[in-house]
Amino acid sequence: MLQGQKVVLSLYRPSTTSFCGRALPSCHSLQSCRRDALHLLDEMPPPDFRTCNERIRYCTSNHDHQASLALFRWMLGARLRPDSFALAAVIKSATASLLVTGQPEAVHGFALKAGYAAFAAVQKTIIDMYARFGALGDSCRVFGEMDKRDSVAWNVLLTGYIRAGLHKDAMSLFCSMHACGVEEVKPTAITFAVILPLISKLNLLKNGQNVHGYAIKLGLEAGTLVGNALVSMYAKCDSVVDDAHKVFSLISSKDVVSWNSLIAGCSQCGLFAEAFKLFSQMVSTDLLPNETTIVSILPICAFMEDGWHSGKEFHCYILRHGLDMDLSVWNALLMHYSKVGHMERAECIFSRLDMPDLVTWNSMIAGYATNGWISKALDLFQLLLFSGIKPDSVTLVSVLPLCAQHHDLNGGKKIHGYVFRHNLLCQETSLENTIVDLYGKCGKLEDALQTFKSIKKKDIVSWNTMLSAYVDNERVEKFVNLLNQMNHQGIQPDCITILTVLRATILYGIRKVREAHAYSFRCGFVSHTNVGNAILDAYAKCGSTEDAQRTFSNLTGKNVITGNTMISGYLKNGCLDSAKMVFRQMFEKDNTTWNLMVKVYAHSDRRDLAFVLFHHLQSEGMRPDSLSIMSILPACACLASPHLVRQCHGYVIRNYLYDTHLEGALLDSYAKCGSIIDAYKLFQTSPSRDLVTFTAMVGGYAMHGLADEAIRVFSDMLEANVKPDHVIMTALLSACGHAGLTDEGWRLFKSMIQLHDIRPTMEHYACMVDLLARRGRLREAYEFILNLPCEANANVWGTLLGACKIHKEVEIGRLVADKLFHIEAENIGNYVVMSNIYAADGRWEGVEQVRRLMKEKDLKKPAGCSWLEVGLKRHVFVAGDLSHPQRTIIYGTLITLDKLMKESLKSTSI
Repeated sequence: MLQGQKVVLSLYRPSTTSFCGRALPSCHSLQSCRRDALHLLDEMPPPDFRTCNERIRYCTSNHDHQASLALFRWMLGARLRPDSFALAAVIKSATASLLVTGQPEAVHGFALKAGYAAFAAVQKTIIDMYARFGALGDSCRVFGEMDKRDSVAWNVLLTGYIRAGLHKDAMSLFCSMHACGVEEVKPTAITFAVILPLISKLNLLKNGQNVHGYAIKLGLEAGTLVGNALVSMYAKCDSVVDDAHKVFSLISSKDVVSWNSLIAGCSQCGLFAEAFKLFSQMVSTDLLPNETTIVSILPICAFMEDGWHSGKEFHCYILRHGLDMDLSVWNALLMHYSKVGHMERAECIFSRLDMPDLVTWNSMIAGYATNGWISKALDLFQLLLFSGIKPDSVTLVSVLPLCAQHHDLNGGKKIHGYVFRHNLLCQETSLENTIVDLYGKCGKLEDALQTFKSIKKKDIVSWNTMLSAYVDNERVEKFVNLLNQMNHQGIQPDCITILTVLRATILYGIRKVREAHAYSFRCGFVSHTNVGNAILDAYAKCGSTEDAQRTFSNLTGKNVITGNTMISGYLKNGCLDSAKMVFRQMFEKDNTTWNLMVKVYAHSDRRDLAFVLFHHLQSEGMRPDSLSIMSILPACACLASPHLVRQCHGYVIRNYLYDTHLEGALLDSYAKCGSIIDAYKLFQTSPSRDLVTFTAMVGGYAMHGLADEAIRVFSDMLEANVKPDHVIMTALLSACGHAGLTDEGWRLFKSMIQLHDIRPTMEHYACMVDLLARRGRLREAYEFILNLPCEANANVWGTLLGACKIHKEVEIGRLVADKLFHIEAENIGNYVVMSNIYAADGRWEGVEQVRRLMKEKDLKKPAGCSWLEVGLKRHVFVAGDLSHPQRTIIYGTLITLDKLMKESLKSTSI
């Protein structure tokens, strides 16, 4: 009847505009319509309580809770009595609408006064209402007062316990329901759908198998609802291959949830190929994947070969089938593109979202951070704060490591202050651990320790993080004290603790490494592959390849990382032949294995083998990654071949291998090959310039003697709020030295300590000596070295000796040479330079004395070598070698040029 009234009213509702192109009726006609409508309403019989009861139940079942409650209020005003089922529906609507927050007792009291409290339907809704408002004691009391408890009542109470997080009580209640033995209380499909997710959450596989057996006895295992819950339970308990697949095959009527459960389980267990196969089978059926399917399958694309291509196909599928209305799908796409390093597409998706949620922001920030776009990640975090969305622990855990990586202590402290002002964040142990790590990496150990002590619920990660902070800062005594404190409190170390201990023992030497090895063996940690690999690495770093080889031979469960660690250790200690042997014996090789060998050849005199290995890597069906390109680039630079560098650059672009360190390596290689223009073009097109990129560009300009350009780029970097480090300062000082900008060099040297808090190293001192010496201020440079706060090394003295040769300064040169002959007696270059200084001044007795020293030490000067690339062909020239096929033309041209230069000098002097 109510619906009929609405229809009548809608028919006679006047409009203020034209309707379907027709003119509106006159004012007289409208008044006539109103009179007719009122006449019809007067003639309608009033709605009875049965109609209202049915309407209330209908509204509640269709989740129109506001309409259900409004109709109930109207019934009370009209003094119409609802029946027990209608009252049960009203209580359900009130609970769903949160209209009884804080006063569920009032609803219960109304039911008692109205005489409905003994009705089973009302009692069940009251049990559910109390449970939803955290009053499980009242739920149990009402449950106990029921005369006849059926399965629905048990299911309602069971759901309340699970929702409240009382997992043990929920399991006990389920056991009581099972042991009841009453026919009406037998578990239903709903019961299994409620209890099985709890079992999977607690990872109780044995209990899940028992419940599965009970479901088989009741004949419910083939039902869609129970079957889906069983598949999901087995998948989350890591029993996909056997149990989940078997249950899935027995489901009589599979729906989308069935397929999604198995696909998600395969994805969770790392069975990516199987998940893709299931997805293909699902598409081949009449069922179409939904948003949940896409969210389950997209994350694994990044781990598959050509995963970025698969992600694009899923993106097209989403658009074709209209699945782009769900924000979770966009979030999954955004995370996929971030994982495959395609941040441009991720940015495009993010910019098109009208209402991004916190998951969206977190995914984008984490994507920037993972792909090395540090400054963009921090900028996006600032935008998040301005947007009004409050960051959560996931956001801050993504941002804090960036502050640690940038040594941005002020930014980290601001985030710590934000956490301190929000009590819920202070309770997040993982977030507090990240703050400890930040302070540790920034060298603020007192702040790290204070934060560590303030953690209320310390876990093993908390202890490991603080221990790691001490090791990173080489505070070994404090590390030992904290480790003893951890033992006294009965906290059992894990693999990460042992790995940290091994890092600490490297600072002590080989003896402590052996002790840590023995301790790991006694505790049973050596069987863990990562610990065994760390022991190998520790022995190698202490120079004991024998211990490393012995450990390597005795290790069980070797993997690719074990072989890589051994190769890396041999290479660090100059054992190239042993590294080759391990490389040949490895049955399985990954990109790291090949990269290690390519890198060692690229830095040796066998650069041709580096290219051979690089091609062999690809012939084995492997795709070079960022490290592969960075490993081969030094060989390209040593050959001074811009063509090879461009080939590497093209490969990087085609395969989306964006990485700031790789970009810096490419830029540096272009510069070393003499192509500073290509280097600057790459610098200009960089989407995210950070310290690595700026350093490479400054170094390139310095290499080419373009000091003004180097200083300009450095100024741009400071304006971009990028903090300099000791490497870029070395490049700047070198550029000033080559360009003769003495005053500018001194200004930059002083700004290191005063403005940038950088302690000068020997490289900086060598640059300052070169800066002074190139301007002929040799005495000042010599006194500068003598007044250094530490003993100068061979590099510093060698710089001054070279300047003495240029300026023909014998006395200072002799003093410097004596220092060098003592520091590095086997370096023939120093003897040759000093001999040339004596010869230029006509001091032949000095020349004879230096040559006598060289003969006594059996030092021989190696033949000079140079090369250049012409028309993609490399030409090598060695002193005294006449094997080049065009030697006649080349040397004839050189003689002609030599004569022209001499004639030019004569004419200039006249």
